[in-house]
Amino acid sequence: MAKEMNKTEKMRKLFADKALDTEQMENVAGGTIQETADDSRFLNVLLQGHPAQPDRYGKAKLAVDYANNERRYAEIRNAWKACGVCLQSIGTSKENKYYIGGQQVTQSQARQHAMKVMGKQLNYSDWYWG
Repeated sequence: MAKEMNKTEKMRKLFADKALDTEQMENVAGGTIQETADDSRFLNVLLQGHPAQPDRYGKAKLAVDYANNERRYAEIRNAWKACGVCLQSIGTSKENKYYIGGQQVTQSQARQHAMKVMGKQLNYSDWYWG
């Protein structure tokens, strides 16, 4: 047991300076159906009452009902566009790419920009519910 702990501790020390911060994690972990579902949830609440307001799509809806995804992805792209954000690579296994003024930003930065443009401040609990 002591030998196992020693090995684990050595691995922690070896990789301690390799840990990614939140911003770096977003650049690595983006682009999944989950990220796209979260975009739809966020934008649905942020754009409430706006013509570009998209529906809310959960991960299961996007994963199972492929036939309607192009329409859904277009809704989400248009919603981001209404907030001054260009979205590329949506819904693929590659990472979603967000651009503001031609410069790539993280999903978090895109959300902050969208809230500023729309004059609303949302917390995670405001837009993410079951």
